[in-house]
Amino acid sequence: MLLFGSLDLTPLHSIPWKGLHVGGAGRPVEYDPECDLRALMLRQLEQIPYVKDLVKRLRRYRDMRSACGYGEKVPTEAHFSQMKKRIGVKGFSAVEKWLRHEALRLRKSQPLSAVGLIQAACVDGTDLPAWSSRDPHDTSRGLGDPDARLGRGKKGFILGYQSLFLVDIEGFPLGHVEAPANINEKKLVEPLLDRLLDEDIEVELVAGDSQFESEQVFDALNARRTSNIIPWRRLKGRENPSDVLTVKDRIDVEGPEHLRVVYKRLRAKSESLNGRVKARLAYSRLT
Repeated sequence: MLLFGSLDLTPLHSIPWKGLHVGGAGRPVEYDPECDLRALMLRQLEQIPYVKDLVKRLRRYRDMRSACGYGEKVPTEAHFSQMKKRIGVKGFSAVEKWLRHEALRLRKSQPLSAVGLIQAACVDGTDLPAWSSRDPHDTSRGLGDPDARLGRGKKGFILGYQSLFLVDIEGFPLGHVEAPANINEKKLVEPLLDRLLDEDIEVELVAGDSQFESEQVFDALNARRTSNIIPWRRLKGRENPSDVLTVKDRIDVEGPEHLRVVYKRLRAKSESLNGRVKARLAYSRLT
């Protein structure tokens, strides 16, 4: 009961109730859709990969049913499938946006976050393998998951997607955007910033590794009056400015000491977030 005891879903009332019969003749709503929303949150927290396993555990454990708000009876797997289709991507994105804003508002260690001012953040991506084999007629895409594409991941080529996160200096995810694995991460920076600006978050400085060193990324940040700490690559015939970081080897950089300190701190937090969401929230096992 303590898990969702302090979580007030009243401001989201219209989203889970979308498309449901609420009055007049007809079959009444059997399960409170807010209970269904809590159950899906619990699925991620408990790392339950399949909805059918979530239903089995809800039927078996009374504490899980009580935490979500159910009685002795729980929904079927088909009920959750209908719910997800009814709410849609935009609905779940709105739920996530509200939950993230609530988390920012309640952070005591970063009071400026409550008003949407983030002093420093880091952009970093991670890969999401698709649960699909390749299409025999087009091996660059998935067979059961036609939106998945073949692209370069952290450990070689994968069939799937990628997620680009913006993480603050304490490792809190400010926002993210997803795309097929064959899309260059540089092209995702501007959509990510656009999504965050819609949420009234102001970021003063963004760090990123050397793969984000491009005019496209620099222009996108400058247009939003955001500074950057992005190491420059060593290119033949080019002398990098002395006031920027330069790639020294695969993981280290050289340049002004104050930039190196901030860069390494932010990079460590972003890498830590990628590990946490995959290990604790089963992010790499989504179906």
